[in-house]
Amino acid sequence: MIGIWLREASIASYLLTVARVWLGYQWLMAGWHKVAGEFSAAGFLRGAIANAQGERPLVQAWWASFLENFALPNAALFEFMVAWGEVLVGIGLIVGAFSLVAIFFGMVMNFSFLLSGAISVNPQMILVSFILLSGSRNSGLIGLDRWIMPYLRARFTGRH
Repeated sequence: MIGIWLREASIASYLLTVARVWLGYQWLMAGWHKVAGEFSAAGFLRGAIANAQGERPLVQAWWASFLENFALPNAALFEFMVAWGEVLVGIGLIVGAFSLVAIFFGMVMNFSFLLSGAISVNPQMILVSFILLSGSRNSGLIGLDRWIMPYLRARFTGRH
């Protein structure tokens, strides 16, 4: 019932827009601080790997293995991807362009941070993301998706 309301009610599109812009601002600011300042993924990755030790580890062994064997040797790539990924997710959500794609990649980052033992605001951001995903098309209706998605649909499917 709430899912139908989120997808179909016009008032829901306004509420979803507020939530989408808030979430976008959170992503944009987090990314901007990384792009404009000193950001070291290597330090974060080493801390996450260290949290996989002990009697009650915060980080699962399989994830720590991925971080140690793939992410840490490619820390410079991850610094670039995280910083600019956060900026792009933020911009996409704020202007409402490719909103569902931005929400998806934001959630991928949120879950990656959670798997690495960083709680912070990630659970709240995931909750808002799930609400926005539940609103599907209505989440980007007040934004550039209103024009982008019909254009792409017509361009690639031939339907208007």
